[in-house]
Amino acid sequence: MALSRTLFSRKGFLLLLFIIIAVVIAWVLLHQRQEPAEFLTATAEQRPLQQAVLADGTLTASKLVSVGAQASGQIKQLRVELGDQVKQGQLVAEIDSMTQQNALQNAQAALKNIEAQRAAKQAQLSNYRATFARQQAMLARNLTAKAEYDDAQAMLIATEAEIRALDAQIVQAQIEVNTAQVNLGYTRIVSPMDGTVVSVPVEEGQTVNAVQSAPTLIKVANLDTMTVKAQISEADVIKVEPGMKVWFTILGEPHKRYEGTLRAIEPAPDSINNDSSSSSLTSSSSSSSDKTAIYYYGLFDVPNPQHRLRISMSAEVHIVLGERKNAVVIPATALDNLDGKTSVQVLDASQQVTRRQVEVGLNDNVEAEIVSGLKPGEKVVLGQRSAADAPAGGMRPR
Repeated sequence: MALSRTLFSRKGFLLLLFIIIAVVIAWVLLHQRQEPAEFLTATAEQRPLQQAVLADGTLTASKLVSVGAQASGQIKQLRVELGDQVKQGQLVAEIDSMTQQNALQNAQAALKNIEAQRAAKQAQLSNYRATFARQQAMLARNLTAKAEYDDAQAMLIATEAEIRALDAQIVQAQIEVNTAQVNLGYTRIVSPMDGTVVSVPVEEGQTVNAVQSAPTLIKVANLDTMTVKAQISEADVIKVEPGMKVWFTILGEPHKRYEGTLRAIEPAPDSINNDSSSSSLTSSSSSSSDKTAIYYYGLFDVPNPQHRLRISMSAEVHIVLGERKNAVVIPATALDNLDGKTSVQVLDASQQVTRRQVEVGLNDNVEAEIVSGLKPGEKVVLGQRSAADAPAGGMRPR
C-alpha cells in the first residue's frame, strides 16, 4: 500500500511539472513581441559612373628588336651591357673578322688578275686592229692574199669577244669583292635603333654560327612608349572597338591610373600561331569541356618617360564602354524586368512600397544608371527580411 502511494506521488509530480512547462512555453509564444518585416534598401546617389570591360593585360615595349649576327665566328668584343642606352648605328659587338678579311683580299686579287688580263687583251686588240686595217687597204690594191685578210679579221673579232668576256668576268669579280666587303661589315654589329639594351644572351669569346639562322647577340627596346596587350574574352570583344578610352593599373601602384586609347584589336586569337591549337580548332570536339577560352588582344600605347613601366608587367585593364559625370546610380539588383519593362520598388517616407517604371542607361550588372523615373535620395527596395534575421549587435538594414 505504501509502495502504491509512492508511485502515485511521483507520477503526479511529473505530470504537474509537464503542465507548468507547457504553460510557460505557451505564455512565451503568445506574448513574444513580433518584429515587423523590414526592407533592405539602397539610396539613389548622384555621382560619376563608368561602364567598362575588364581584361588582364601584359606590358611590352612599343618596339623590340633582336640584334643578330649575320657572320659566323668568335665574339671578339661586346661593347654594351644590360641596361645601356644605345643610338642607331652605334657599334655594339665585334666578331673575329680574320676569315672575312682573307675572303676580301682573295676577291680583290681575283679582280686585279682579270683586269690585268683585259689590259693585255686590249693591247692585242689595238695591234689586231692595225693589222686588219693594213690588210684591208692592201686587199683593195690586190697587194695581199684574201686568206691573210680573213685571218686578220678573225683575230680582231676573236680578241674583241675575249675582251667582252673579260668585262663580264670583271663585273662578276667586282660583285665578289662587294660581297666580301659586306661580309666583313657583318662582323661589326651595330644597333638598328635608339633604345635600351634589355637582353644580352651571349658572352665575349662565345662562337656563333650564322649558317642556319642569325644568332641573337642583344635585344634593344624602345621603353619611352609601352604597348599594353589586353586579353579580351570572346564575349566582350564584340563590345569594344578602336578609339575607346582605356585605363589600367599595375600591381606595384594599384591606386595610380595610366590612361590611353585603344589602338587596335587583333583579328585572330594568339592561339592561331600554335600549330596544335590551329589543328584543334579545325577538328570537332566531342566534349564541351575540352574547349579552351578564346581571347583576342587589344593593343594600346602609353607614354613611359621615366621608364617606371617595365616589360612583362601585369596590368588590370579597363576598356571604357561609357561614362557619366552626374549619373543617378542604384545597385543593379534593384532592377526588375516585368512584361519587358524595367521597374524598381520605391520605399517612401511612410514606409509604403510602390512600383515605378524607370529608364536605364549604363549598366555593368553591379551598378546601373537611372536616366528617368527616379531622383537622387529616393530609396529602392533590394529585398525583405525579418528582424530575426538581423545580424548580431543590433545592426539593422537601411
